[in-house]
Amino acid sequence: MRDNSVPKIRHPEKANRPDNAQPKKPSWIRVKAPTSEGYKKTRDIMRENRLVTVCEEAGCPNVGECWSQGHATMMIMGEVCTRACTFCNIATGKPPESLDAFEPGRVAVAVKKLGLNHVVITSVDRDDVEDGGAEHFAQTIRAVRRQSPDTTIEILTPDFIRCAPAALETVVAAKPDVFNHNLETVPGLYPEVRPGARYFHSLRLLQRVKELDPAMFTKSGIMVGLGEDRQSVLQVMDDMRAADIDFLTIGQYLQPTPKHHRVDRFVTPDEFAGYEKAAYGKGFLMVSATPLTRSSYHAGDDFAQLRSARLKKLAKR
Repeated sequence: MRDNSVPKIRHPEKANRPDNAQPKKPSWIRVKAPTSEGYKKTRDIMRENRLVTVCEEAGCPNVGECWSQGHATMMIMGEVCTRACTFCNIATGKPPESLDAFEPGRVAVAVKKLGLNHVVITSVDRDDVEDGGAEHFAQTIRAVRRQSPDTTIEILTPDFIRCAPAALETVVAAKPDVFNHNLETVPGLYPEVRPGARYFHSLRLLQRVKELDPAMFTKSGIMVGLGEDRQSVLQVMDDMRAADIDFLTIGQYLQPTPKHHRVDRFVTPDEFAGYEKAAYGKGFLMVSATPLTRSSYHAGDDFAQLRSARLKKLAKR
């Protein structure tokens, strides 16, 4: 019989890794602890509907700010990921159960209760599911549309690397407003940072979204401070633009625990400003590059700017 008094290891695959020192965060990284009434209200709605958020599971530094405004990123398909990326704080292992058929409806109810104009829906990787959870994403999108037809929907998906091409087609056919899939880092760091993924597969996934639906906005992001250099970041920008990606996010990598990938350095705000300028010069419609930028940080406001930028571009033609 299992001894339930023994705490479950969140990252069993990292247990035997040597510790990496966690450097002191500079002043531009520090954020206040969440205490507002808005934060508590958002938290209560998540609990009432038995929903998981990437905000909590990944230890996002912006959770206090976002939840105080009623913005939360829903994480579907459970809270255990089948991958073992060395940067990520989401629990890893074998998911204990099949997908919850009622979850799409609960997400839709929460979106309506929160009164969201824009919602971000992400997931763990579910390599144990034949289609990687593609149909579950599609059902969730459709459920939100039924409950909140005026809410714009942004999804942040896995790479569907072990799935048939129809998996991606299923998600795109559900018509999210923004399709996001993060490259996370430069290709040279994939073996260490994202060992279960393939850089060019992820890039091709985003390119294929545009082929299936040219009007759909595509988005991707990377972290810096993992050991990359400036030239490799600029090359990723060029690769993204070749895949016709509209929106780029760049944020500082923060090490969740001593067992995770080390922080190579803290990139300064001035360097982030330089990346933003370079990215706009390469043709992205929208760029968010700051130390605290995360995929869904200010997503609603950014979507409004993204849509406006496209209209301005079309007007110039």
